[in-house]
Amino acid sequence: MKAEVKQHLSDLQIAMRLHNLWEATPPSLEAMANPQPFCLETLTPTQWLQWIFIPRMQAILDAGADLPRNFAITPYLEESLKTEDYLKAICEPLLKLEKLLKD
Repeated sequence: MKAEVKQHLSDLQIAMRLHNLWEATPPSLEAMANPQPFCLETLTPTQWLQWIFIPRMQAILDAGADLPRNFAITPYLEESLKTEDYLKAICEPLLKLEKLLKD
């Protein structure tokens, strides 16, 4: 399962890079520490994926810790990015990841 999770995270990163969503400079520490879900007030959805979600999932994998279960990120993305042409490209790997980690 770890290999599949890594692959889906890699596919997400590739999709973000292909659509020029991958940023070279991280947001401020204050912006990333926002207590709202998805750092809603301080980060864009793609910033949250790049700087919060992907690194946390990789850290969990590296630590050999239990992966989170039964989470849903795609509904948030589908709503917040509904007018973006890249929506499907970034949601596909996330949907696979959500399905894989569903109990």
